[in-house]
Amino acid sequence: MPTFSLPDMSCGHCVATITKTLQALDAQAQLQFDREARTLAVESALSREQLAAALSEAGYPPAD
Repeated sequence: MPTFSLPDMSCGHCVATITKTLQALDAQAQLQFDREARTLAVESALSREQLAAALSEAGYPPAD
């Protein structure tokens, strides 16, 4: 399960935007957010690279 550090994720709106973006690409994606740590773990059929690209396009580029 890929985990991403998302320094720009700070609020519920961020979580909603990320959820909408990733589930548009993979409706079965399971997302586990830790807003305090600003991390996201994703269980998805998409590759880590595809997920990172989608996060970047949504305005939340991964730090790792």
